[in-house]
Amino acid sequence: MKESVEEKKYAPVGVFDSGVGGLTVAREIMRQLPKESIIYFGDTARVPYGSKSKETIIRYSRQIIHFLETMGVKAIVVACNTASAFALEELRPEMKMPIIGVVKPGAKVAAETTRNGRIGVIGTEGTVGSQIYTEMIHRHHPNAQILGKACPLFVPLVEEGWVKDSVTTEVAKRYLASFQESDIDTLILGCTHYPLLRSTIRDIMGGKVNLVNPAYETAQGLRRLLEEQQIADDGKAGPAKYQFYVSDAAEKFKNFANSILPCEIKEAQLIHIEE
Repeated sequence: MKESVEEKKYAPVGVFDSGVGGLTVAREIMRQLPKESIIYFGDTARVPYGSKSKETIIRYSRQIIHFLETMGVKAIVVACNTASAFALEELRPEMKMPIIGVVKPGAKVAAETTRNGRIGVIGTEGTVGSQIYTEMIHRHHPNAQILGKACPLFVPLVEEGWVKDSVTTEVAKRYLASFQESDIDTLILGCTHYPLLRSTIRDIMGGKVNLVNPAYETAQGLRRLLEEQQIADDGKAGPAKYQFYVSDAAEKFKNFANSILPCEIKEAQLIHIEE
């Protein structure tokens, strides 16, 4: 039996990432759309995605999307820049529900807010190598100059909880050195793990460089999408509920999530999606 629009309204939103980084997107959804329930999946057994092939990322993403579909979500947010770059458009035709990523929202706001047209992008090797941000920024600002830098160690450092560690600061200084003399005025945090390092990156880059966190704009985009589809939760069925699933290290994930989310989660459930 086909689900009615009214029934779909109260279904959860699916959010997925390679690990804990997508929690920055989930956090923004909780803040901006507090009536929406969320089912989050973190592929902690296979993190990071950034160094993997396009084919592998598409396969992983397809498996996760299938899991979220079986959980009855009404829309999916690909809260991973690498998966957004490599898998989103590939899998969109297979989808029976709306799906959005994090690249387009971040690229758009960077293009619209830069003052001198010089924009830096940091991300995984996969995201930076795909040139997806360059392509998307040029749609809104054809003359923008884009400087990309892969920062592959940031994801494992965040996953290990070394956000405030001096080792992370030294790694960040090394990665960001190439931007110091580049005269960029905007820097896109092109991986959902990176906003967790925002204060470190801000200290190194200084206050004159605008740091773009695509998570905020992605939540805005989700709001517009749900309203357009007339499936935004009105709260009449009760308060929002949040469920978290991971493919490994459930306790570690739960502890990290509780350190950054505006609510306490009781557990992260361990599941094994098909290889």
